[in-house]
Parts: sequence; structure tokens; C-alpha cells
Amino acid sequence: MAKARPFILNTLLVVAISLSLLWINTLQRQHEQYGLGTAAWKRGDVIAAIAGYGSAIHMYTPGSPVVKKAAAGLWDIGEAMERRGDRRLALIAYRSLRSSFYAVRGLTQPGKAWIARCDSRIAALSAGK
Repeated sequence: MAKARPFILNTLLVVAISLSLLWINTLQRQHEQYGLGTAAWKRGDVIAAIAGYGSAIHMYTPGSPVVKKAAAGLWDIGEAMERRGDRRLALIAYRSLRSSFYAVRGLTQPGKAWIARCDSRIAALSAGK
């Protein structure tokens, strides 16, 4: 047992470092994708903005404020496209928001409130209301 202890401790250390590096890398890519979405939205490139915000959500890390900001960004795009009268782009934004949260489902389902809001808007837009 005495010989196994250093092996177990070293293994745990390697696992902890690996998970930390993975977490940091995911957060960095999440911020990068959010930035790309924000820049695209500012220049009026709606599809690129939707892709950037959706990708930021796909880089889901629990408790990250970037996920919340990306979700709000997609919702804002959907509402802006509705006001503009572009149902197609509004639907793309709402569906992207909903599917991004479905894509990160694991032991829990993050974004349940966003999914419910999107379902409501998608149903209304699909019905022509």
C-alpha cells in the first residue's frame, strides 16, 4: 500500500491539472466566441452574430456569466428581427438559442427558462402571429 500511495497522489494531481486546463481553455474559447458574436452584431452581420453567440453557449461552463450574456444576445437578435419583420431570422435566432442549451445537456438541463421562452416565440412565429 505504501508504494501505491505516491502513484495514486500523482494520478490525482495529473487529473486535477488536466481538468483545470480543460476548464480554462473552454472559458477562453467561450469568451472568444462571444466576442465574435458581439462584433458581428455591431457590424450588422446577423448570421455571424447568431453563430458566435450560439458557439459561446456550446462552450458551456456552469456559472459562467458569458453563457447568460450570449443567451441574452441571441434573444435580443430574435426580438430585433421580429421588430424588423424578418420572421425567418427571428426563428433562426430563437432556434439557435434553444438548440444551444439542448446541446449542452448533461446530468442537468441548463437554460430551461430560455428554452421555454424560445418555445413560446417559435410557436407564435411559426403560427404567423
